[in-house]
Amino acid sequence: MKLHQLALLSLLGLAPITHATDWTTPAEAAHFRTTPDYATTLGYLERLVAAAPDKLKLVRFGTTPQDRPMMAVVASGDGTFTPDAARRTGKPIVLVQAGIHPGEIEGKDAGLMLLRDFAVTGKLPHLLDHVVLIYIPVFSVDGHEHASPYNRINQNGPNSMGFRGQSQYLNLNRDYVKADAPEIQAWLKLWQQWLPDFFVDVHTTDGADYQYDLTWYTEDPHKLDPGVAKWQRHLMVDQAIPAYEKREHLASIYLELVDGRDPRKGIENFGSGPRFSTGYVALQNRPALLIETHMLKPYEVRVRGTYDLVELLLENIGRDPKSLLAVNKHADEQIIARASDAKASVPLTFKPDPSAEPFQLKGYAFSTTHSDVSDTNWIQYDPSKPQTYIIDNRNGLLPDISIDPPAAYVIPAQWTQIIEKLDAHGIAYRRLKIAQDVTAGSYQIDHPQWASKPFEDHLMLRDFTMTPMTRKVELPPGSVIVPMDQRTANVAIELLEPQAPDSLLRWGYLNAIFEQKEYGESRVLEKLARDMMSKDPTLKAQFEQKLKDDPAFAKDSNARLSFFYQRSPWYTTQEVGAYPVLRLDSAQTNELLRTLQH
Repeated sequence: MKLHQLALLSLLGLAPITHATDWTTPAEAAHFRTTPDYATTLGYLERLVAAAPDKLKLVRFGTTPQDRPMMAVVASGDGTFTPDAARRTGKPIVLVQAGIHPGEIEGKDAGLMLLRDFAVTGKLPHLLDHVVLIYIPVFSVDGHEHASPYNRINQNGPNSMGFRGQSQYLNLNRDYVKADAPEIQAWLKLWQQWLPDFFVDVHTTDGADYQYDLTWYTEDPHKLDPGVAKWQRHLMVDQAIPAYEKREHLASIYLELVDGRDPRKGIENFGSGPRFSTGYVALQNRPALLIETHMLKPYEVRVRGTYDLVELLLENIGRDPKSLLAVNKHADEQIIARASDAKASVPLTFKPDPSAEPFQLKGYAFSTTHSDVSDTNWIQYDPSKPQTYIIDNRNGLLPDISIDPPAAYVIPAQWTQIIEKLDAHGIAYRRLKIAQDVTAGSYQIDHPQWASKPFEDHLMLRDFTMTPMTRKVELPPGSVIVPMDQRTANVAIELLEPQAPDSLLRWGYLNAIFEQKEYGESRVLEKLARDMMSKDPTLKAQFEQKLKDDPAFAKDSNARLSFFYQRSPWYTTQEVGAYPVLRLDSAQTNELLRTLQH
């Protein structure tokens, strides 16, 4: 082919592969028996970037605990490589993430193939004409390098795969709110820098066997702005999934069986929340998709399925980029406007919708037998016998516990661990320059009960009682005011409202508030108890009734003395259980903010 012909094809986006360059990915070269290590993965990406620098850019966005680089590819049809440039040109930003669980690594190999076909082979030259893609090939890099044939017993290939936890044994897909892991802290900075319009997280299932090669999940509409929920449903149900199945795939909504030993009992919501990637993105007012390829399908089928679905997502978003930008803009505006709505209510927790819809499960025939090993039923599927079941779909959720959001929260300056989390999540606040007295709403937290074993390096606060109260506090200089008229208000609420499932209180960051620091000697408390009963007959009657009603209390000499001590000023002035975060109304917020102008 002559030079002028090559130039013309290049201008048309149809430049052919030259015979001198082999763009076969490592997984393809191994016939999908293996997946490349991180160095090989980056080497392939570096070759792609060198071949198409006007379409691809490799960026480092963090460092792992084992000092490995965390890399992402920015891909664009016209070299739009910055967030500002994407906004100026009206292009949605799509973040696709692979390898948060590195044993579930289809997204990496599918991504290498997709970037190749976009940037250098001419197969998908216009895929990113109207969209900017940020692609993370491996999120949990240290876990990816902790590879073994024995990491995922449930999974059919590749021959060796990464480990679910990162090098500090944290599950990154439970860390989005508490943000303990350096990898999540780096991800949050990347998110704040780019503020993606759509997010995709690629995984592999565990669980049942069935005919589908891929399942998918989006957050319940009750967790989202109505416009965002409608947009993502249209994308998946009306556009992407029908087109995906035309490519000889079979897809389903996420399948969480009510009973893993009997698929006929139906499916339910798997319990996503803000600690999960898609749940966190919902707090950020953005649509998100969880892809779960089926663990028992051959690795090549899973990789090609991921390739096809991500391609179709990008194609459909690029066909109508303005609609995605518009729903996200409206969602942010609604969150900001909510701060001035006295009737606003924000759900913190969700419960199953009792209603069910019929669902056609394309599964396999199965049998259950009693196991003399586990002494329970053992389910065994027969993939040679496809079978369809009509079952109940109970995926729907309804709001449960809700709060009336304040106009602002206030965090006293000494609670640095709270302020550091605000910084990690990019939540805006203002600092007091001088001390201020304030009387504001808060909570009294009593009867704390912690989990019996650790979860993600924390003993979570499982249960407590909470009483709204008003407290008068002197706020020292440096205390922060967190106004709710900002797009990240829902993230702040999740961190700061005690009853939220991923609140800092529940994760144990504020356990010190439950610790009594001053104590009374028993000989002193004996006299205190008698003095209090002589002055308060009602208290004496309450004590005597508790002795009758509570045998454990009656046998515990320390508890009997504590009954009086905890009702005395020597205890109450310690403010045990006083929640340190304050809630301000609009007038209080404006008054404090005015002090910053002087």
